[in-house]
Amino acid sequence: MPNIGPMELAVVLIIALVVFGPKRLPHLGRSLGQGMREFKQSISGAPDEEALEPAGPATEIAAEPAEGEVVTEHQA
Repeated sequence: MPNIGPMELAVVLIIALVVFGPKRLPHLGRSLGQGMREFKQSISGAPDEEALEPAGPATEIAAEPAEGEVVTEHQA
């Protein structure tokens, strides 16, 4: 099997640029990478990286009281 060198890679990138255009190429690359990552995780059975990270104060959403619920505030 022949190795893929820098010249072959450049030709493939130029063809992709001509076919898809400069505006869609980053989106296609991002989608391809995300799809490969999801495929690899489904094969290996590894949990999502997002599930391993603890939720920080910036990502927490304040819960609003339900209709008819009595809210009491404690003063320190």
